[in-house]
Amino acid sequence: MTDLTEWFNEHRITEVECLVPDITGIPRGKIMPAQKFHQGGAPRLPESIFIQSVTGEYPEDPDDVLTDPAIIDVKLIPDPSTVRLVPWAHEPTAQIIHDCQYANGRPVPIAPRQVLRQVLALYAERGWKPVLAPELEFYLVGRNTDPDYPLVPPIGRSGRQETGRQSYSIDAVNEFDPLFEEMYDFCEIQELDLDTLIHEEGAAQVEINFLHGDPLSRADQVFLFKRTVREVALRHDIYATFMAKPMGQEPGSAMHVHQSVVDAETGENLFADHDGKPSALFLSFIGGMQKYIPAIMPIFAPNVNSYRRLTRFSNAPINLQWGHDNRTCGLRVPFGEPSAMRVENRVPGADANPYLAFAASLACGYLGMIEGLQATHPFRGSAYSQPYTLPRELSHALEIMEQNKPLIDILGDKLVEVFVAVKRLEYETYLRVISSWEREHLLLNV
Repeated sequence: MTDLTEWFNEHRITEVECLVPDITGIPRGKIMPAQKFHQGGAPRLPESIFIQSVTGEYPEDPDDVLTDPAIIDVKLIPDPSTVRLVPWAHEPTAQIIHDCQYANGRPVPIAPRQVLRQVLALYAERGWKPVLAPELEFYLVGRNTDPDYPLVPPIGRSGRQETGRQSYSIDAVNEFDPLFEEMYDFCEIQELDLDTLIHEEGAAQVEINFLHGDPLSRADQVFLFKRTVREVALRHDIYATFMAKPMGQEPGSAMHVHQSVVDAETGENLFADHDGKPSALFLSFIGGMQKYIPAIMPIFAPNVNSYRRLTRFSNAPINLQWGHDNRTCGLRVPFGEPSAMRVENRVPGADANPYLAFAASLACGYLGMIEGLQATHPFRGSAYSQPYTLPRELSHALEIMEQNKPLIDILGDKLVEVFVAVKRLEYETYLRVISSWEREHLLLNV
């Protein structure tokens, strides 16, 4: 456990950023002098930060079921293991991710970090320990200050924009070497466990892979990485976006989640039998994901834009077939040693809240294991030849989510109630926007 006072003294910290991930996954919190942080007790924020939509609005709550009608404060409790320097700050500044508690010490059930803790506790009760490795895709785009204009790739060192697909191209990555060098420097200062960087299929689309580890620490690292890469991009006069589908003619951005479960005492991978083949527990985990992912889609695809990514022949899944090293499937089992047996959930978008996405993915697998569900036979060929089994739009996905009692019991009825209310508000707000497509094709033709 990190001693915060000692750490602050060692790094001569003068300011502290108290961070809390909200429902969307963006940082909320307070900034305060280091001395006040140590002497002033737990900082507080209104509980309502967890029912704020991405547009800054709050759902109607006539029966006061979402939060306390008094708009009460919750206490921010620092997690010392998350303390890190803020590399871009002018003065020595610490950032610490906080958990949230009510005045009586009870955890706030709608705080995303707490939701993930709840799911991990269920695994721990059975002597299981999940291990995750996220892969996060994002785009670099030119500055865009007018939302009516489409996004375009930024100009690289050559003075030109990318115009063609550059999958795995080293030279395409080198176009933005100064940006990525600073990104890696900032990540190293924050001790983020990055593995590899590749150029993805889209123009100026990049993928960052994280080393495998504890799900809570991986969620913390994705949370901090998103903040870091946005800041670095701005320092280079461009944007970094984690929208699931930022450009109509380019592939979408995903957050693939590699998952395995080990014995908490021995560390043995429970997904492989002694002969190296997939275990019955592994197949039940996959069966749980196949059964329950459709009901948890609003967490994996939380925005109206998210569903634009999930289309046939677009490097994104449309169903929950599973297969060995088959990237057309929603659930992929990579080739590897038995000790590394795992399943890659390819459904979540880069716009998903990592805490909620990891909690939801593990919840689906957990239900499969305790219910003894059976996976389908592994699929061979292109899963794009099969029908859609994932919801096609947000409104339908929300209806399915609020009717699935097993998932509600695991994630918490309060969390699901709040999440559905917030996302339904965002959906209704979106419906009031008239798009350029409608003006172009309907204005004079209907």
